[in-house]
Amino acid sequence: MPASPARRTALTVLRRVEEQGAYADRALHGDARDLDPRDRALAKRLVFGTIQRRATLDWIIAQHVDRKLEPQVRAALLLGLYQLLYTDVPAHAAVAESVELAKPSPGAKLVNAVLRKVQREGVHLPEDDNPKGAAIRHSHPEWLVLLWWDWLGADEARALLAADNEPAELALRINPLAGVEVDLPGRREDDALVVEGPLDVLAHPLYLSGAITPMSRASQRVARAVDPQPGERVLDLCAAPGGKTTHLAALMGDEGEIVAVERHPRRAQALLAQAERLHAKSVRVQVADAKEITVDGLGGRFDRILVDPPCSGLGTLRTHPDLRWRVSPESIEALRTEQEAIVAAARSVLAPGGRLVYSTCTLSPREEIVDGDVTRTLPHRDGTDGFYIAVADGN
Repeated sequence: MPASPARRTALTVLRRVEEQGAYADRALHGDARDLDPRDRALAKRLVFGTIQRRATLDWIIAQHVDRKLEPQVRAALLLGLYQLLYTDVPAHAAVAESVELAKPSPGAKLVNAVLRKVQREGVHLPEDDNPKGAAIRHSHPEWLVLLWWDWLGADEARALLAADNEPAELALRINPLAGVEVDLPGRREDDALVVEGPLDVLAHPLYLSGAITPMSRASQRVARAVDPQPGERVLDLCAAPGGKTTHLAALMGDEGEIVAVERHPRRAQALLAQAERLHAKSVRVQVADAKEITVDGLGGRFDRILVDPPCSGLGTLRTHPDLRWRVSPESIEALRTEQEAIVAAARSVLAPGGRLVYSTCTLSPREEIVDGDVTRTLPHRDGTDGFYIAVADGN
């Protein structure tokens, strides 16, 4: 029997990520668009999970295979191992369909042999009592494990590594500007609703009406830290895709002015569309480089400024599975330089006595460049994304 559409799509996406450097979520959006919802959900689960556990799966393959594998064979073996070890997919289906995915290559026989051996004997992963073993067992790059080991201590680092591989909660922000009652099952926390059970958010009428939008609980704390007041002038730098921008508008009752700066024109267009969907009429989008803003260019100073600059995103590894393999210590240093320049520009347009809030969705001490009243969320402690939020009042 041929492999299922979901698994064939998963194989295609996984190969695009592995061989072409594609982003998993973007590749899935294109390749899985014609699948029915159930198959689309399975394809996403297989792709995200396999990428997430790649270091562990690579280590297991190295224990059984002593030669380089063809890309298609390797991808099929990775998918099969992930299903055997980390899902409730019946073993016979995981093995048989992975073998089909590897065909017509002769390597299909190797896929069958390795999967059946793992099915019989299981695997014995290294202990996580040291960074090297923890990197393999929890599937993170060793440099990142060492960073967190030194920063948080061994016990906290292990807990964080384990949490990164757990499914993320589905959190929504309820938008009062839509004027629509939201009656969905879940747990409320301020404007946040943690949904119980599955929900196709983007197809839901409440999403289309602007009454709800996906947004982690940690991310929703950022606009509240800014604490914008009705009638104030607020600046949001690096504002796309607009989740925090439109939250600021809601907290102000859409009274005042929010200037949302975004340097990429296409992202600026998406930000404008987001503001329109969420009924944020106080938002004015300006295409500009956040590092080069001036008082004259923005039409005056601001009572409150949010700096949410490009960052390594290491607090969002549950929802961005391939990010852990893209970030490096060198890329963090480059980001820090940009972050410092953006903060300096922001301070130059802050009104006397104003408030500046700096936020990043990362867990990297090198990116914590603003001091002040600090809030930090950690996935294993708070059950949401890892964030650093610093509030600094202007002089």
